[in-house]
Order: sequence, then C-alpha cells, then structure tokens
Amino acid sequence: MFKRSKWMILLAAILVMALALTGCGEKKEEGEKAPAEQSAEKQSITIAGSTSVQPLSEELVKVFQEKNPGVTINVQGGGSSQGVKAATEGICEIGAASRNLKDTEKGLTTHQIAVDGIAVVVSPKNALTELSADQVKKIFSGEITNWKEVGGADGAINVVTREAGSGTRGAFEEMALGEEVKITDKAITQASNGAVRQTVAGDEKAIGYLSLGYVNEEVKGVKYEGTEPTVDNIKAGNYKVSRPFLYLTKGEPQGVAKDYIDFVLSPEGQEIVAKEYITVK
Repeated sequence: MFKRSKWMILLAAILVMALALTGCGEKKEEGEKAPAEQSAEKQSITIAGSTSVQPLSEELVKVFQEKNPGVTINVQGGGSSQGVKAATEGICEIGAASRNLKDTEKGLTTHQIAVDGIAVVVSPKNALTELSADQVKKIFSGEITNWKEVGGADGAINVVTREAGSGTRGAFEEMALGEEVKITDKAITQASNGAVRQTVAGDEKAIGYLSLGYVNEEVKGVKYEGTEPTVDNIKAGNYKVSRPFLYLTKGEPQGVAKDYIDFVLSPEGQEIVAKEYITVK
C-alpha cells in the first residue's frame, strides 16, 4: 500500500512538471498580441487625408501591393486637415496633405513625395485664355462678376471652389489670393477635385481651380500671369501656384509604412509620380 502511494505521488509530480514546461515561453504580458495577430496587424496600414494626393497614392499602392503580396494598404480621402489629425492621433499610419503644415500642426514627420501645381480652369467653350494675378483675386472674391470685365463674353461668372479644410483650397488661397482675399460666399462649393472639374466642364460661365493632375481635356487651364500651368513651367520656377504633396507620420515610420514610403521615394516610385506630377528625387 505504501509503495503504491509513493508511486502515485511521484507520477503526479512528473505530470505537474510536464504541464509547467509545456506552458513555458507562451506566457505573454497583459495586452500583448499573439504572433499571428501581430503579423496581421503589421501587414495592413491606412493612408488618409488629401483628396489631391489620393489618386497618386492609389497608383503607388497598386504597384507596391503587386510587389508585396499579403500587404494591404487602405487609401482614404477626407482632406489635408483630416490627414494631419489622423496621423497626429494615430488613427492611421500615414496622413496625406497637399499643403505645408501650419505652425500649430507640430509633432509630425513630413515626407515630401511630389510637387503639384494648381491650375485656374474654365470650360473649353470659354474663349478666355489668360488672367492676371489681380484678376484672379477679384474674380474669386466676387469683386469681378462678369466675364466681359476680363475680356470674355458678356455673362455672369460662376465661381466654383473647394470646401473649407481642403488642401487644394488652402494652397490656392495662400498662393493665388493671399491672406487679405476671401473667396466669395456665392461660390459653388464642391467636395473634391473631380467634382470641381465636372462642374466647370459642364458650365461655360464657370471658373474653378484644380490640382494639376486633374486637368484634362474636359477643362482648360488658363495662363496665370502669362504662364501656362505645366510641369515644365513649374520645374523652371515660372509658374508660381504650386505646392508639395506630403506623407505624414507620427515619428519615424516603421514596418510596412516605412517600406512603402521608401518605395515611393525610390526611382521606381518616382517614375510613377512623374506620370502626372513633379518628382522630388
């Protein structure tokens, strides 16, 4: 009886030790994710912000994902201000802005990926070909309201603008209008470059402004101070209404975010940028 009890105690001790060894190395700190969860998290990131940067991001992401199967990058709009906020608050890994950061927008690392111009556009049916800086200010502020005042046909001018917070609008106001000029309250407000283009294209009396990458045969970019809104003129420094395209990260990018930004700034990535915009490398 004694020998049997002794063997039972010994067997129980061996079982306890085996269970302890099996659990060794699997303990994780509170809140720590399992390896599979960590891997999945690292392979999926979000870019959010400027709708001007969005089409370029989508093209870059498409190629990057083809080269990196299993990686998912979600591209969202919302405007430059939302991109700054999302990156600052850690809502997304990469924020996108189509303007320089304001003095109040600190704490982010900026990565310039391209340069863009902003073109003043009218319908191709509009015979106007050129505007001075002063005329642009007076048209968008509502001081000039008829096309005949700037050498066009008699008819009311329909101003089209972007919503408050838009990077395109902010850049246009800063570079073409100046702090003292405000866009007229009578302007038609649209929420994206595409919507502005569609509105101007369908209205012979309309005028608006677009990211250079959105200018196509549907609208006509007018000369500004005698200079056409083209990539060559922007590179030469002759066309003054231009701005940076920025990616924003909270500190230095890590993981997929770093790999993606490195790709964008590589010769291959900049070759994609060069199709519609101006490269930085």
